[in-house]
Amino acid sequence: MEKKMKKSGFARYMKQEWQLYILVFLPLVHLLLFKYGAYTGLATAFCKYKVATGLGDFVGFDNFIKIFKHRDFTKAVRNTLLLNVLDLVFSFPMPIILALLLNEIRVKWFKRTTQTLLYLPHFLSWVVIGSVAYQMFGVTNGVVNALITSGGHSPIPFLQDDAWWLVTYVLIGVWQTMGWGTIIYLSAITNVSPDLYEAARVDGANRLQQCIHITLPCIRSTIVIMLILQLGKIMGGSFERIMALSNAKTTEFTTTIPVLMYRWGIEASKFSEATALGLFQSVIGVTLVILSDRVAKKLGEDGLL
Repeated sequence: MEKKMKKSGFARYMKQEWQLYILVFLPLVHLLLFKYGAYTGLATAFCKYKVATGLGDFVGFDNFIKIFKHRDFTKAVRNTLLLNVLDLVFSFPMPIILALLLNEIRVKWFKRTTQTLLYLPHFLSWVVIGSVAYQMFGVTNGVVNALITSGGHSPIPFLQDDAWWLVTYVLIGVWQTMGWGTIIYLSAITNVSPDLYEAARVDGANRLQQCIHITLPCIRSTIVIMLILQLGKIMGGSFERIMALSNAKTTEFTTTIPVLMYRWGIEASKFSEATALGLFQSVIGVTLVILSDRVAKKLGEDGLL
């Protein structure tokens, strides 16, 4: 009887909300095919693979041993960690700071306009951003260097020198990503009770003290979740970002794990080695997410897993 009632309730709900199930059907199919269905391709990392014949003999961990001994592997791991740690240090706190500053703006139209302008770069392709970057930071015809030389100084090779390329890469990443995080933190700040701010003002706390002692502790769980997600990407990095900003003169920091997978898999047709490298990257990423989540739970935060 109970099972019959459950079935009738589910059927009634399906009949009433069939439009929602149609909307979720295509994303669900995409998820199953391209996220979970692709897991069968991981067998390529443990076999000899050729396009003409497909999966060949099982070789165990030979492909992993081969990539670990490759001359570019250590450099790729080093660059991947370097670029992502720099992103974590500079890009992660910026949305928090911007959210705190925007939260203090009382003029609504100015706040909304500023928030929109900060969010717009999130929708730009890295191909577009890379093209604009070369127009802005070029040595001979860049707008920034034109202003520098007009002031009597020598032009700076922002994208033609390895050290300056690294600085430019990080700054452009901060600019492109800060708008998305700002919206998330602003949404979290709206859930903070106004009574807490009122009590703090009665006690004589200024706006800075309110931000430090009320706003930040109240959005701490959101900060921890965003940090855990960021740590999961620390062995990945943006392939499009590196390809859009790289050039023949700056090659010291452009060899990363995603770039190496592209070179091996697409350019050299070494699909087994590329798959093994991708699996290595994914395992490290999942491990970091699990460890950071466990640490967050021990610190009293709600983890993700």
